[in-house]
Amino acid sequence: MSVSRTICLGFLAVILFGSICLMMPFSTSSGTWNDPIVALFTSTSAVCVTGLSVVDPGTYFSFWGQFFIALLAQIGGLGYMTTTTFLIMLIGKRFDLRQKIAIQQALDRPGISGSNQILRSIIATTLIFEITGVFLLLPAFVPQYGWNQGLWLAVFHSINSWNNAGFSLFKDNLVGYQSSPLVVFTVTGLIIFGGIGYQVILEAFVWLRERLASRKLRIGQRSENRLFSLDFKVATSTTLILLVLGTIAFVAVEFRNSGTLKNLSFGDQLLSAWFQSVTARTAGFNTIDIGKMTNAGLFITIALMFIGACPGGTGGGIKTTTIRVLTSCTKSILQGKEEVLLYKRKIALSLILKAVGVFIASIATVIASTTLIALTDPELNFIQILFEVVSAFGTVGLSTGITGSVTIAAKLILIVTMYIGRVGILLLMSAILGDPRQTRIHYPEENLLVG
Repeated sequence: MSVSRTICLGFLAVILFGSICLMMPFSTSSGTWNDPIVALFTSTSAVCVTGLSVVDPGTYFSFWGQFFIALLAQIGGLGYMTTTTFLIMLIGKRFDLRQKIAIQQALDRPGISGSNQILRSIIATTLIFEITGVFLLLPAFVPQYGWNQGLWLAVFHSINSWNNAGFSLFKDNLVGYQSSPLVVFTVTGLIIFGGIGYQVILEAFVWLRERLASRKLRIGQRSENRLFSLDFKVATSTTLILLVLGTIAFVAVEFRNSGTLKNLSFGDQLLSAWFQSVTARTAGFNTIDIGKMTNAGLFITIALMFIGACPGGTGGGIKTTTIRVLTSCTKSILQGKEEVLLYKRKIALSLILKAVGVFIASIATVIASTTLIALTDPELNFIQILFEVVSAFGTVGLSTGITGSVTIAAKLILIVTMYIGRVGILLLMSAILGDPRQTRIHYPEENLLVG
């Protein structure tokens, strides 16, 4: 079996396992068997780290149901291959070549060397950030809910924040904490670092460690300066640009909207706009009522959801690197250049073709899903349907409030869309059609009118 099929079938197996667990009577607060569609939708949303839900997780599910959601989100955030390979490490077995290739494809790494070390680093990074998030959220939840409930709320929301899942145990999500800098910056911090990619975090850690070590050298002894990789530069700069522009855009289009920002102080407006700019990048939490946003605000959110997070992170979307390569292609065309450059580095043609393929296939998936739901639920507004579909495809989890009321057919379409968004459209096509084979046949080149 090919590696791509192993990954895709692995995610399906985890979704099926989660659905069975969430169907059990002990997973619901009522103590009865769960609706199979609700269980399947919730399991898919958790494994695909989306956060869309057809029920209120905080009241509908028991502690065990909520525990399974957090567990599935953790597995989905780490990735099926990362999780299973880590379990293989725990029992003392060594990786074979197929497992190393699977890790390389799952993490979008250029090579297979150092798989053991990178896997340990990923697990350690995850634990450090999630445990830190728990301690930071405790002062916000414990005074109001007590130690037992407050601790569980901190653990649940820390896991969902780091994995960009977006499930919340509060009925209004995090609207009740829109004026709490502690909650806002803790959750957004976890979302950003979880979505920026493990490689970026580890590269920053190595750079910081070497900087501290260089200070201990004697005066006059020179140390080599580490150069950041192109991945690091593109991921960090694009993330920063999108966060700043998103915050400004949300303040600009929503500050007169009484349903979202108008009645808040200027400081709370900035907090809410910042949170919305961060969470739209595949997290799914919200501190304002999404259903009351203006059409302009919804469309800006759709654009951010479609772009998504960075490769190797816990978020979805077409990825920041994809949009950066495409914009650089446009820039090169406008400047009359025949090569695409990023930070004085030439982008390989294969990467350009991959970026174009991801973009076109993603657009096609969104169009197909939107059209199908428009047929199954014709009473819904187009902007609501498009918002829901892009949220599912980008594994975001934000909703205008229609998720629970759509037809069963629409729920199944959203389930498929979430799955495609999580495993990746190119990986899924490779699993269905088989791994591409290189050809030695070359055809003559001919000009074509474009644009």
